[in-house]
Amino acid sequence: MQCVSERAGVLTLVLIAAMMSGCTPRGAPSFVLFGAFFPAWMLLAFIGILAAVGTRVALVATGLAELLPLQLAVCVSAGVMVAILAWLIWFAT
Repeated sequence: MQCVSERAGVLTLVLIAAMMSGCTPRGAPSFVLFGAFFPAWMLLAFIGILAAVGTRVALVATGLAELLPLQLAVCVSAGVMVAILAWLIWFAT
C-alpha cells in the first residue's frame, strides 16, 4: 500500500510542475500606450464590453429583444466571444 501512496505523491508533484510550466519569464501580454505599459486584459475587457453593448443595441433595434429570453446571457456571451477572438488575433502568435 505504501508504494501506491508514493506513486500518488510523485504523480501529484509531476502534475503541479506541468501546470506551472505555463508561467514563463517573458511576462504578461501588454502593450505600450502613451509611454506606459498596460496589461492586455484591460483592452480586451473594454472590447468585450463594447461588443456586449453593441449586441444589446442590435437586439433592441431589430426587435429581437422582445422575443429572446435570457438577454443578459446572450449579450455577455457575445462580449466574451469577441474578447477571446481579439486576444487570439493580437496576442496568441
